[in-house]
Amino acid sequence: MARLNSPEALENFRKDLLSKRDPNTPCISICAGAGCLASGASDVIAAFNAEIEKQGLKTDVDTKGTGCPGFCERGPVVVIYPEEICYLQVGPDDVPEIVSQTIKEKKVVNRLLYVDPTTGEKATQESEIPFYKNQERHLIGNNIKIDPKNIDDYMALGGYSALAKALSQMTAEEVLEEVKKSNLRGRGGGGFPAGRKWEGSRNAPDEPKYVIVNADEGDPGAFMDRALLEGNPHSILEGLIIGGYAIGSHEGYIYVRQEYPLAVENVTHAIKQAEEYDLLGENILGSGFDFMVTVHKGAGAFVCGESTALMTALEGRVGEPRPKYIRSNIKGLWNRPSVLNNVETWANVPLIINKGADWFTQFGTEGSKGTKIFSLVGKITNTGLVEVPMGITLKDIIYKIGGGIPGGKAFKAVQTGGPSGGCIPEEMLDLEVGFDELAKAGSMMGSGGMIVMDEDTCMVDVARYFIDFLTDESCGKCVPCREGLRQMAKILTNITQGEGKAGDIELLEELSETAVEASLCALGMSAPNPFLSTLRYFRDEYEAHIKEKRCPALSCKELIAYHIDPDKCTACMICARKCPADAIVGEKNQIHVIDQEKCTNCGTCFEVCPPRFGAVKKISGEPVPAPIPEAERTIVRKSKEK
Repeated sequence: MARLNSPEALENFRKDLLSKRDPNTPCISICAGAGCLASGASDVIAAFNAEIEKQGLKTDVDTKGTGCPGFCERGPVVVIYPEEICYLQVGPDDVPEIVSQTIKEKKVVNRLLYVDPTTGEKATQESEIPFYKNQERHLIGNNIKIDPKNIDDYMALGGYSALAKALSQMTAEEVLEEVKKSNLRGRGGGGFPAGRKWEGSRNAPDEPKYVIVNADEGDPGAFMDRALLEGNPHSILEGLIIGGYAIGSHEGYIYVRQEYPLAVENVTHAIKQAEEYDLLGENILGSGFDFMVTVHKGAGAFVCGESTALMTALEGRVGEPRPKYIRSNIKGLWNRPSVLNNVETWANVPLIINKGADWFTQFGTEGSKGTKIFSLVGKITNTGLVEVPMGITLKDIIYKIGGGIPGGKAFKAVQTGGPSGGCIPEEMLDLEVGFDELAKAGSMMGSGGMIVMDEDTCMVDVARYFIDFLTDESCGKCVPCREGLRQMAKILTNITQGEGKAGDIELLEELSETAVEASLCALGMSAPNPFLSTLRYFRDEYEAHIKEKRCPALSCKELIAYHIDPDKCTACMICARKCPADAIVGEKNQIHVIDQEKCTNCGTCFEVCPPRFGAVKKISGEPVPAPIPEAERTIVRKSKEK
């Protein structure tokens, strides 16, 4: 194992490493992120290793399991270098053909390429796929090139050169000034300028000082931090060490969710390798700077994403927020100066030090610089991780990158910022993505969750779902959050069940105002956003639920009924066989009827009715048509066929 005791030793090691790596040697990179592993990537990796050995290519071909490249909808993803051929949804059965055709014969397996659903054109490389070519991937672009368990892969791509530059060519004050100049804002939700936070800790008189990675990513549908920790843990470590140097800290912590076992494994392994290379520990690169990192596994409490609650948990106590009479960068962990930033924020630091603040600020809006990773999920064609420049419009993310809404459905809203974020309607799709822009629209950047909703989504039920989630995740320490959210969840549930009444909206607004003004931490202060934003843009849906006992989206179970259209029923018997409540009456050659007293509104009949018939209908706010007398339900097949 190399001992890197100076910047020169690091650079010589990198040159030696590159000299031993022939860029023309075929390399098969298989995504081994959590999403692709769930889709069978482990079997694909095993199949490649076995097939390469079987065909006698073990010394001629490299294989590696890598981090997530983002296109989760089409995983497992395989990229073959140096040609950069990208294959999607690869299974073990595809491996022999890939090895024999692409590796040996240099031919492309066309059936595994991306096919544009509109033009039918095939894309050979990542850069040709619309999902990728409309992004700006500074942070996750290297994920598919790096084995996260091999520090040499990170080093070969310039890893730890920013650390060497900071320790050997810059003073701590110069590092701090470069971060301030970049206007890097925290990617964890609040958007507070990182440089100002660092400066407060550096100037604080108390010792010791701490730097902390917030990897307590608890937003439903969000996995930005997980993908970075799993795929490129050294980028976070390098940023953390640089941050420690800038503020005068010699001890760092990575607080990661225990539900992320692969992230925990990879970052723990990365720390061990960095220590073996003398990139962590005493006298890093001969600079005289000492720094150590500890991984702390969180217990899964959503509230521990809040800075003071996270620090309380790090101290070994119940993760509850505490009043910020003095900011945590002055008195934080163990009442000492503590800089806490999320995973993505730390990963940006090496780029800023290496390429400069001017390079970083060329991307983004006036108030929001650089790029942002979003977890694009929901009713969207291309789900996955996307990294885009600040200032891109929501429309470009959803349609150019996400591929639009599947099934010919209409777009309705996009929720940004996680459970405490807001819902933005179709008329605001030209909104630029930025901290201030999203806040003005009634939402927020958050850590980067982006959930797309189509015409079948009930916005009242969306508010109910997120308020209910936040009610469960509240630590219960303060009354406005603990009791206010509980009452909001109860009222919203009643509304979606047809039990809403006059005055409910006003009461919800009053509870929201109290939570925003009087809650102890950001969880309670931002928790009403799902209600407030949906009321702001979809008030008519609330009124329809309360006044008309009707769900316009035909979504709320208690406000809809299912009916079989007699003019479209062909007596195929599918719905009758599948109904779990035996609520469908009808024999062969008889128009079927739903017994409303037995029906549980499970929707099975609606789901299984063949689209070519479309006989089962959802209705809301109107009476169910009277059932047809049995004597009139006989189907004359010949007339139906005509």
